[in-house]
Amino acid sequence: MEHHRIAAIAYRDLLKFLRDPVRMVSTFIFPLIFIGILGGSFQASFGDQVGYNFLIFTFTGILAQTMFQSSAMGLISLIEDRENDFSQEIFIAPISRYSIIIGKVLGESLVSMTQGLGILAFAIIIGIRISLLQALILVPATLIVCFFGGAFGVIIMANLNTQRAANQVFPFIMLPQFFLAGVFTPIDKLPWFLDILSRLSPMRYAVDFVRGIFYKGTEDYYAVVLDSALQNLFVMTVLFGLFLVIGTVLFVRKERNR
Repeated sequence: MEHHRIAAIAYRDLLKFLRDPVRMVSTFIFPLIFIGILGGSFQASFGDQVGYNFLIFTFTGILAQTMFQSSAMGLISLIEDRENDFSQEIFIAPISRYSIIIGKVLGESLVSMTQGLGILAFAIIIGIRISLLQALILVPATLIVCFFGGAFGVIIMANLNTQRAANQVFPFIMLPQFFLAGVFTPIDKLPWFLDILSRLSPMRYAVDFVRGIFYKGTEDYYAVVLDSALQNLFVMTVLFGLFLVIGTVLFVRKERNR
């Protein structure tokens, strides 16, 4: 029965997204602009210098960043539910606290996956060659990134009280990671202090993981991938467990103290 309750919570979040056309358009358009404009301009300006296709480099970075950020920011719904007293209703229901959080993470991950499919289709349209095998492998890889981003969102949201605070804090947390994670530009030769900050950035492991999956077996692999996919997966798995457990404990404690 517990998995049915998780599915119901996840379905509710996915349904809210599908019924919000403004949110659907806005969540699709920005990644596509970044890939088309930034990727295209970087390829035209630096493609010959770096020795690999910057458009593909940007595509893989934006794909991972979007999956991670969308899932994380989607957990703002936890605060929205709290303000609407919906969370109080489900917390008194006969369902595990972890199941509630997992249901929210799953729901936002499904929302993010719809964006990922749109980004993948756009990449094919603008001429990025993606084999059937690459596309099939990217699906579970990006789903892993979505869960990782959702867990990161849980621990951030557990320490915030209002949607206004979340909307102010999240850009401050996410924007530096765009550059520290190497979404747009290579980070293999950072100064030591930025390298430390980069390794503390959860998004770094998501981006490098997706790139490792996409570039596996290609001649550009060692030029763009920092660590192996297995190494990044291990780090994400450990952080996922920490974020989910600590975030859930903090969130439940806050709910009980209301």
